[in-house]
Amino acid sequence: MYFTDRGIEELTERRGGEEVSLAWLAERLREFVDLNPEFETPVERLATWLARLDDEDDD
Repeated sequence: MYFTDRGIEELTERRGGEEVSLAWLAERLREFVDLNPEFETPVERLATWLARLDDEDDD
């Protein structure tokens, strides 16, 4: 198990039944980076990865 799995599991347990918009998620990511600027690059990479999941060009 990766260390990050603990946070993912907690997210699933606490909020797994909720539905959120991508706009809501984007705003939470912006808030997180504002509070934790040292995580700007990993958050940007995650956001880019999520945005491009369905791109056929990446196959």
